Amino acid sequence: MLVAALLGWELVPRTGWLPELFLPSLSNTLAVLVSDWRIYGSALLVTLGEVALSMLIACGGGIALGSIVGGFAGMRNLMLPVFSSLYAVPIVILYPVMTAWFGVGSESKVAFAGLYAFFPVMLSTAAGIRTIDPQYLVAARSMGATLVQQVTRVIIPAALPTVFAGLRLGGALAIIGVVVAEMLTAAAGIGYLVTLNRTILDSPRVFAALILILMLSIAYDAMTRSLERRLLVWQPAKRSPTARPGSGLSPSVSAG
Repeated sequence: MLVAALLGWELVPRTGWLPELFLPSLSNTLAVLVSDWRIYGSALLVTLGEVALSMLIACGGGIALGSIVGGFAGMRNLMLPVFSSLYAVPIVILYPVMTAWFGVGSESKVAFAGLYAFFPVMLSTAAGIRTIDPQYLVAARSMGATLVQQVTRVIIPAALPTVFAGLRLGGALAIIGVVVAEMLTAAAGIGYLVTLNRTILDSPRVFAALILILMLSIAYDAMTRSLERRLLVWQPAKRSPTARPGSGLSPSVSAG
């Protein structure tokens, strides 16, 4: 399927079905990417730095607040509907506010993308903690686990699958938020290259930037899934039909 799509990308503009202005051929796009690798490399570094800072805001704030909202019934009933409603609002309308507060530099882009990615991380964390099987905690208490051990060895590991789902979505939104902000007001970054080359109708360079954005998203998703597999090695034991009640806990709990 991927090979067919790439082949179509190369042949459709070359056969004249679509003008090069609308869809440059894959070979021309890759040639531009190679010849201008210094320009695209420096722009990618700018975007990567802003995405990383945005994810720090989203992960730190989202996981911390999600743990509080999901862990306390009063906070959950009061705050969860509010955050769910805010998540439905198009966050892009807040970017002018961010530029007014932080200026047109990297700070406004980081703040905007961090807020954009914050909501899925926070809501996923709250949902993950809310849906933890109470039998996990019962089993941990029966083995003499302290409150700290219950949090670090039961609650957090049990919520991780849902948290990682939020991190994958949050990372994608952080990348989108940074690129969109760079397209609106920036003098550097991948989004800036998209806007710059779009205004002069240089389609190969626009699509070269889009390839980098796609590669960045794929790399982030692959990295997150790899980390998830490493941290959730206990999941197969949990799903085993022969597992005893309570054996679905992480190995750190069963080890006492």
